[in-house]
Amino acid sequence: MHNPPLILVIDDDKDFQEVLATKFKASGFEVATGSDGVEAIERAKAVAPDLIIMDVKMPKMDGVAALLKLKEDAITKNTKVILLTAFGDPQPEFYQNDARFAQELGAVEYLLKTDELDHIVEKVGSSLGMTS
Repeated sequence: MHNPPLILVIDDDKDFQEVLATKFKASGFEVATGSDGVEAIERAKAVAPDLIIMDVKMPKMDGVAALLKLKEDAITKNTKVILLTAFGDPQPEFYQNDARFAQELGAVEYLLKTDELDHIVEKVGSSLGMTS
């Protein structure tokens, strides 16, 4: 693991990407960024992040397709990935099914973009085995 841990933030919403990157930096992480699934794969190979936090819905290649490609590649297959979605379902059982599906594909977490930023940072830290 890098010291401090390196987080790769992948999101096509530049404003949200910047907010998340700023929050991670303020929380003691190094940050690299990208805007779609294709960049996620390229950047993951280039910078070897400790964890990728990636939006599900993006142009060129969505987060689920990128996750599958990352898990197929010998270089990136062990990289931890958290998927972020803007699509919160008012029925918890649907969200739980989506989260279970994401984990079956290899994601370590499935979080809503509407979650508090502190909660997202906490989940990243716990995914990396860090204690607060």
